[in-house]
Order: sequence, then structure tokens, then C-alpha cells
Amino acid sequence: MTKYNRSAEPKTPALFAAASRPVFGRVFECGSAGLLRAATYFVLCCGLVVLGDIALKGGRTVFQAQWPFVNVSFLTQAPESLHVFEYAGETHEMGDAQFRAFRANALRGAGRAAEPSSPNISGEQGSAVPAIRSQSYVYAAGGIWPCIVGTVLLVSGAMGIALSLGIGAAIFLSEYAKEGRFLRLVRLCILNLAGVPSIVFGLFGFGLFVNFFGWNVSLLAGWCTLAVMVLPVVITAAEEALKAVPSGLREGSLALGATQWQTIRRAVLPCALPGILTSSILGIARVAGETAPIMFTAAYVVRDKLPWEVERLGDFFFQGVMALPYHIYVVSTKIPQNAYTARVQYGTAFVFLAVVGLLALGSILLRGRLKKTYTW
Repeated sequence: MTKYNRSAEPKTPALFAAASRPVFGRVFECGSAGLLRAATYFVLCCGLVVLGDIALKGGRTVFQAQWPFVNVSFLTQAPESLHVFEYAGETHEMGDAQFRAFRANALRGAGRAAEPSSPNISGEQGSAVPAIRSQSYVYAAGGIWPCIVGTVLLVSGAMGIALSLGIGAAIFLSEYAKEGRFLRLVRLCILNLAGVPSIVFGLFGFGLFVNFFGWNVSLLAGWCTLAVMVLPVVITAAEEALKAVPSGLREGSLALGATQWQTIRRAVLPCALPGILTSSILGIARVAGETAPIMFTAAYVVRDKLPWEVERLGDFFFQGVMALPYHIYVVSTKIPQNAYTARVQYGTAFVFLAVVGLLALGSILLRGRLKKTYTW
């Protein structure tokens, strides 16, 4: 019996290449992989540092140590000016409405105490109560409830319009349009639109929807502007999701006698919905974070009434709203900076990330449910 000699076995090309590879080449390959890994971890750490800073400083504004452990006034009230003053040897911090009520009560109490001797209760010389001199800080008190409502309305309306138009355009490009030079040109234009800066879309919406159509600064103008901005992303992702559906589903449906539209509606579109919802997640992240388009078309610095507080239903669509990204921009750049405004900035950013995360999480959960329902 002959003994098997492993060394006599011919080497495969891969093993031969690995064995004959120079030491310098192997070191360079390991170094490149380590460098790429370090760059990935560095980017991840930078993101975690930014998010951690916002979570730490913003959490101090949103949460509190006492029951109910959440700063309810910050989440349910409108922005106000903060008044910081000294009274009776103590330092007080009050919002504008609370400060006015406190000052009125103090003057009324001083009036009752000074009634027998002096009628002067205005806080001047000879008054029974000292003058209340306060230092005011704009937008450093109250809350951001109107901003939260405006952001949710803007994102919901814009994504509703963008998904309706984008899915329709994707169905046409994927299922009905014939391949050719014109179709390639259309796809190229859509891809180029995805790279246009948001400020350009803001100027476009201001010129078309605000001025030409006469909608003024309103929800409707903001919806349409944001929808046009995110439409290229939705069309591209939705078309890729439709193309990923196996052609056998289409052929089987057509062989059973279904029309092309019935095939799309009952066989193709349900299977492509998880991929289409991926585009909605990307769209939500971009729509919610844009400041320039809504600054020209939909956002107000301050608005006393909530969007549904209108006399007629039609007025709901033709009114401006407050929004979280624009509020962060105003508080960070348009007013004097101090410790009180920094508290509002980080708290608003924290809530803004939470709102965007909840909207995206809803799309992710719906996508996961559809993936389990429609399998192919």
C-alpha cells in the first residue's frame, strides 16, 4: 500500500497566490483593513459624541428629578420670554405670563397694605412694595408645543404628497414606460434633482407656491415645497423596489387573466411596499431636518394660535406654523446667547430627534410587518 503524500498534491491558484504573496503585500493589506476599520469607528464615535451631548444637555431640560419626571410645561406650552428678578431677597425665574400675574398680585397686595397711609403702590419712592426690575431673555421660557405640532403636520403632509406622486411615477417608469433614450434622460434628471441644495427648493417654493399661486406662507406651500424636494429620493427608491419583485409574479398573474393594472395592484405593489417604506424613512429624515425650505414657505417665528384654532376649515391649509428646526435656528442665531437660551436649544434639539426617531420607527415597524405578510 502506497502512503499518501500531501506535499505531492498540486496547490490551487488561491493557495499558491497566498503562499507566494510578498510579506510587504500582506502587511499593506492588513494595514489598509485596520485603517478602514479605524475610520469607521471614528465616524461612529463622532456621531455618538454629538448625540450623547444633545441627550445629556437636552435631557436636563426635558426631564426632571421630581414627579412626573418630565418637564410637562416645556412640552405643552408655547415659547415665552424669561424674566429673572429678585424679590423679597430671593431670585425668581418666571415666564412672561406668570411674571405679569405675579407682579399684578404683588401690587394688589401692596395696595391693600398701604391703603391707610399711602395710595402709591406702583413701586416708586414711597410705595409699600419695591419696584420689580427684571432681566428678560427672549424664548428662554415656556415650551415648544406649537413647534412639535407644526413639525408633525409638515412632515406628515409632505410625505403624503411625496409618496402619492413618487409611487405613481415609479410605477409608470418601472411597469409602463418603454426603455429608450428619453427614459434614460428622465432618470438622469431625477438623480440630478436629488443633489440640488435645499435652499434652491426653498426659493423655488417661495416663487411658485407663495407668490405665483398666492398661497402666502402656509402649510400648503410648505407641504408642496418639501414634497418636491424629497420626490427624487422617493421615486428612485420606489422604482428599485418595484424592479426587485420577481418577474414570475407578473407573468403568473397575467397568465391567470389579470390585466396589467390588476397585476401591479395585487401582485407587484404589495411585495414592493417594504422597499417603498424604506424610501419614506429616508424622506422623513430629510423633510423633518430642513430649515431653508420652510423658512421661505411655511414657518413663523411666533404664532399664538395652534393650527386647528381657525374659524373655517379652509383656513387650516393657508396658515403658517412654527417648526422645531426653524425654532432651533432662531434661538441659536437670532437672539443673544446665554445659559437660559442654551437650555432651550438643547431641549428643543432633543425633542426634535425624538420626534424624527418616532416617525422613522413607525415606518420601520410597518415595513417589518409587511415583510412578514408578503414573502416571495
